[in-house]
Amino acid sequence: MLGLKLKTDPRWANIAESNLEEILSDHCWCEQKAASNALYIITNNSENVELVTEMAKIAIEEMEHFQLVHNIIQERGFEFSREVKDDYVNQLVKFTKKGGSRNDALIERLLFAAMIEARSCERFKVLSENIKDKKLAAFYHELMISEANHYTTFLRFARKYSEKVDVDKRWQEWLEFEGELISNYGKKETVHG
Repeated sequence: MLGLKLKTDPRWANIAESNLEEILSDHCWCEQKAASNALYIITNNSENVELVTEMAKIAIEEMEHFQLVHNIIQERGFEFSREVKDDYVNQLVKFTKKGGSRNDALIERLLFAAMIEARSCERFKVLSENIKDKKLAAFYHELMISEANHYTTFLRFARKYSEKVDVDKRWQEWLEFEGELISNYGKKETVHG
């Protein structure tokens, strides 16, 4: 369904589980950034009523996820560490086409968001199926479903609002790029690392 070119090695879940404090902090920040991204889309596209309505829902849901992850951090006596730069996401930002019309920028932003949601969904699936902590496994299964819904929402809106961009062609370019990019990751205790 996701179309990702390279699946995450299930052994990454062992790396993640070996340092839950670090991955939970990273995950918490990922949720905050996802909410910020939805708000960014609202700010720059307020004329699109349906888009604004759905992005508001996503922003709220992402902050609810932030709170859930933050609660787990607190319950386990972990420290919520400061945000660390996400190299994977920064590489996706560099791949984003610059220039063009406002509509072109919207479509790129939606595809960028869909890509992150697709990979996060896949990573949460790997965690849900491979970590020994049953409570966290169930938690990540629930989030996997949410990420899949967000992924399809971003792609649907890219297709709906595109004026000139061939969204399916551009999405294939995103998938190809991400497939090469992700081969350098999967060795750290971060959601995309």
